[in-house]
Amino acid sequence: MTEPAVFACACATIRKAARAVSRLYDEALGDSGLTANQYTVLRYVSQLGEPHLSRLAEALVMDRTTLYRALQPMVSQGWLHIAPVGGRAKAARLTTKGAGVMKAATPAWEAVQQDFLDRIGAEEWRAISGGLRRAAELLRPPQT
Repeated sequence: MTEPAVFACACATIRKAARAVSRLYDEALGDSGLTANQYTVLRYVSQLGEPHLSRLAEALVMDRTTLYRALQPMVSQGWLHIAPVGGRAKAARLTTKGAGVMKAATPAWEAVQQDFLDRIGAEEWRAISGGLRRAAELLRPPQT
């Protein structure tokens, strides 16, 4: 018996997995006041320094409009500061408040990360994450 096409669809399969993983992380981070997406953005900004928004969007594989919408609540909360850096470019900077929120949420993130690895298995995760990183790189839109 052949598999129905919907079960073979890469997009549907990856989106289902993403929703399940996001739910797991969102629940774990709930008490921190951060969503998994917000925690990820704060970590990227922290690790990239003060990235231009176009670089941050590229690193997160998000279009700029979606990134700007995602940043607004974090700016409103005082976790990020967005400032012009010349021409039309803008950069994101993690504020002291944002660094504190991220630091407070990190133990919950570390616990859920370990739970995820325990459930999936380290070897399986290495294989999955390697494949997903390759897919993201191969499917990245051309730079303009």
